[in-house]
Amino acid sequence: MKSVLSERKTLHPQMIERRELPLAAGRAVRELARAIHATLGLSAGGVACTLTAPALVEQVEARAGELPAVVRHAMRAPATSAGATVVSRLPLDDAECGPTPPSWREAALWSGDSSTRSCSFELDIVMLLLARSAGEPFGWQGQQDGRLVNNIVPAAGHEHEQSGASSKTLLSPHTEDAFHPGRAHLLMLSCLRNPDRVGTTVSSVRQVELSARQRRLLSTPLLPILPDVSYGSGYDRATATPVPTLWRSDESDCHTDDLTMRYDPAYTPLDDADPEFRDAYAHLTDELERVCVTASLAPGELLLVDNDVAVHGRVPFTARYDGTDRWLKRVNIRLPERRRRSAEAGENGYGQHLVRPFRAAGPETVPADVERDGTAHDRGSFEHA
Repeated sequence: MKSVLSERKTLHPQMIERRELPLAAGRAVRELARAIHATLGLSAGGVACTLTAPALVEQVEARAGELPAVVRHAMRAPATSAGATVVSRLPLDDAECGPTPPSWREAALWSGDSSTRSCSFELDIVMLLLARSAGEPFGWQGQQDGRLVNNIVPAAGHEHEQSGASSKTLLSPHTEDAFHPGRAHLLMLSCLRNPDRVGTTVSSVRQVELSARQRRLLSTPLLPILPDVSYGSGYDRATATPVPTLWRSDESDCHTDDLTMRYDPAYTPLDDADPEFRDAYAHLTDELERVCVTASLAPGELLLVDNDVAVHGRVPFTARYDGTDRWLKRVNIRLPERRRRSAEAGENGYGQHLVRPFRAAGPETVPADVERDGTAHDRGSFEHA
């Protein structure tokens, strides 16, 4: 399975929703993170490794409410059909970040080492405060060792794979963790460094044009979506659960204004489908390219992606591996008030478990056997973002 969005075709930038943090609000987020960091000191042990230590979780949970209301307003889910929002003006200085790590594992080690040149741990707390303002941050047991804040950096030797560690290949547009019923409702990508203005692509299903026949075909649960490379390999295709690509509550017409999507062509066995389904899927892919928006994030900018509405990817670039490459931090966020198809509750998520120390009250559709309250020790290698 391979990338399906041609690198040679022109992406057409369109207007994307933009929000700004007032200067005082941005400073308040940084100052609160610094205060929590100082309160914890080095006594919290494994805090920097997983960010799930009870002391840190309690601090973030108790103090996120101290942030100005404008922060929560800025961090709400995207409000337009584009399904994505850029939030800017989070105070950040390049020098305080230290060099871009050569891998997520190095980033995690540096975050836990006070002798390094990076304030990565404090910035991880910033990410948690912002994510908690939006909803419930969570991680994956089998990805980046269960960390709640993931580091997205290019890694030598992985330039051509379909993962966030790649660089030279186009990262195909995809729903984050599309294979799993507990996938994020909201994805937060925060830019620490992006000197080459590498673009993150975003395409919304609510801006595509589909016929009623195409929509009905794609709403049929015909094919599964398999876990991506960050969760290992060897998953049993024969027993995988077929899922619909598109879904909406009202099937009476072909409008797309409330359509939702679950899409990852690089990990969908399309060769198993009949020609008519493949043609409909190919048309959807072409439409997602047509409506594609590119967001070239600058340091201090966040991209919020509605993971039920929009797919995201990344254009190719040439990594230098000299400490100056693109560096993003990613947080998965659940919105407990949002419901998905009830049929998803019957999926097993291929045995991949959520790490949910901020578990929120409210309606849930995630099966109990794919949830965990704390951090486990499964090893994930790279990330699909």
